[in-house]
Amino acid sequence: MPYDTRDPRYFDVAAVTTELARVTRLCADCRRCYRLCPSFDYMLDEAVDRNDGDVARIGPADYRRIVDLCWQCKRCFNNCPYTPPHAWGIDFPRLMLRAKASRARAQGVTRQDRWLGNVDRLGRLASLAAPAANFASRFGPARAALEAVVGIDRSRNLPQFHRKTFARWFQQRGGGRVKDGRRTVLFYSCSVNYNEPQLGRDAVAVLERNACSVECPAQVCCGMPYLDGGDLDAAAANARRNIESLLPAAEAGVPIVVPQPTCSYVLKQEYPLLVPGAGAETVAAATRDLFEYLALRHRQGSLATEFPGPKPGVVAYQMPCHLRAQNIGCKTRDVLELIPGTRIDVVEKCTAMDGTWAMKKEYYPISLGYARKAVAEMDAGRPQTYATDCTLSGLQIEAVRGERPRHPVTLLREAYGLDAEH
Repeated sequence: MPYDTRDPRYFDVAAVTTELARVTRLCADCRRCYRLCPSFDYMLDEAVDRNDGDVARIGPADYRRIVDLCWQCKRCFNNCPYTPPHAWGIDFPRLMLRAKASRARAQGVTRQDRWLGNVDRLGRLASLAAPAANFASRFGPARAALEAVVGIDRSRNLPQFHRKTFARWFQQRGGGRVKDGRRTVLFYSCSVNYNEPQLGRDAVAVLERNACSVECPAQVCCGMPYLDGGDLDAAAANARRNIESLLPAAEAGVPIVVPQPTCSYVLKQEYPLLVPGAGAETVAAATRDLFEYLALRHRQGSLATEFPGPKPGVVAYQMPCHLRAQNIGCKTRDVLELIPGTRIDVVEKCTAMDGTWAMKKEYYPISLGYARKAVAEMDAGRPQTYATDCTLSGLQIEAVRGERPRHPVTLLREAYGLDAEH
């Protein structure tokens, strides 16, 4: 089992190199993922073709480059005809994660990845100093220092922080206001908590409009930023804390609703691998992306479908890669098109953000090339509204357009005619 963290060979560098060579040889023969992302382009154009197709001549530096160019979008997994249970058992994203994890185990997690991975520590500090932190994110000398110390590109637009985090707002509000409705747990995510609290407030408003009794148990970052740096131990520690907090509700059949696709993906797909056992499986089975949950309510005939508020019109909707990777269909489109006069033009191009990859000086310029392609396709439909479920993908779109796209739950809250809470 090359992707099972319990296998003693998982972190063995020699075993990882053997697996990289096996998969590279198969990918070189297939080439279905050519031009899908820089990892495959480098693998096929440089590592394979430069060596006349002789995989045995590919060295460690080339494999490292292939691994480092992967931002874990998961598109190759859906594109590959040889994923498990095929006998070849190719799972390219998990191989890239394994390679990063084995490197981190052998050489230590880099300072950059330790800093970027600990989102909760960074978020707490930056939120406490929100005005100063937000000013520093736009101040040239401060950005130059940040680039020098942790390698965040000085021209990278950064998320803003708020002194009143979503968690603090929810606590001060007294929790959910629908006390006898359908129990619903909101896993709001670190990006909502520290950077987009209004998005969380909008999610609560929409859920309560649909008779949900919203609960927000104690939670930490899902752990994806740690995975970006190969720090499986830290990611598993976060997973254990969240499973312990979410499990009682999951065992009671309460849905865990997540407004950020990366986080819902991690809870569903990564937790059972990071922390194998019944607890992780139960939490994974209870997890729903926010619009997946709303679409389910509509199928059950219990979703509110009266929309007296402003309509979004023609929407250019960038569907996040980690939402597509969940194989649940386009539920955001399905729900938004219940609003009269709304048309959703779905754009499936990746913006190449990932949690931390496009923050880094060496990858930010590459990522913008992919974001420009996504925005060009969004622009083509002459939309009235730009939208995406992923706030970090929204940063990429903003970097190209100069304006943030809307989150679909905000469009839904407005169409319901609900005022924004603060």
